[in-house]
Amino acid sequence: MPYERKSQVSDHITRAYIDSLLVEMRHLDAVEPSTEMTVFGKTFSTPVATAALSHLSGTYPDGMAAMAKGAASANALVFSGMGPRAELERMIASGASVIKIIKPYGDRELIRAKIRHAEEHGALAVGIDTDHAFDRRHGYDAIEGRAMYPLSSRELAELVSGTALPFVIKGVLSRVEARKCLDCGVKGMVISHHNGRLDCAVPPLMVLPEIAEETQGQAALFVDCAIQSGLDVFKALALGATGCCVGRPLMPPLKEKGPDGVREVIQSITNDLKYTMAMTASPDVRHIDPSCVRLANFNW
Repeated sequence: MPYERKSQVSDHITRAYIDSLLVEMRHLDAVEPSTEMTVFGKTFSTPVATAALSHLSGTYPDGMAAMAKGAASANALVFSGMGPRAELERMIASGASVIKIIKPYGDRELIRAKIRHAEEHGALAVGIDTDHAFDRRHGYDAIEGRAMYPLSSRELAELVSGTALPFVIKGVLSRVEARKCLDCGVKGMVISHHNGRLDCAVPPLMVLPEIAEETQGQAALFVDCAIQSGLDVFKALALGATGCCVGRPLMPPLKEKGPDGVREVIQSITNDLKYTMAMTASPDVRHIDPSCVRLANFNW
């Protein structure tokens, strides 16, 4: 009998783990905190970035460019997933700082061509979505008629050395993989299970402290999957993240209000983060004491 996937089991586990992390309040010596994040030489008003989304034209006209415009107005970083070259150009023309994430195409020359295009049009960084190489039922994945194939460490090192831009790997979910990426020269990682590419995948925040310990500040670490609030972002920052990627919370506001909706969501999450930082005497995003986050060990 064929395997039937449990509906969104990894997403449920991830959300439950985030909610199991409790936060101490600390008030003495508190100051109004700064939410500024600096990554790849650029300073943003917030550590809240857009996730590497794709195909948003059905949500809002030219949805990816609209999302980028909204993020730019909030001075937030943008990740971009699949899409035509002209779309990436419009995203960057909106004033957004964009990290272009590319699928692991079996046609490696296509990967290199997309990297060159991102370089030529002013992307902040480029990267590979490594967790999309396999399909649950058919072996290697195929997306929009193009075959996917997993990267080897040797190939990754060659891609990293072939561009002057910082290189980001999306889909890191273990200390072992983080070390391999670091050894290949990777400068950024998105800690993610791609919203359930594997059932019962470890929650990103569970493995984040190990990855942060392994990388020792040598790579920017972004957390993806189930991030919904400033409190969620605070927990990630306390455990070693540089920033967080938000996707699903942006969709209804984007559909309803376009760029303004995206800006409002990012600013709302950032304000929630700022309040949480103030209530824990955290002066800025780089100085959040990890000991103020505790894992609940009681039955609800």
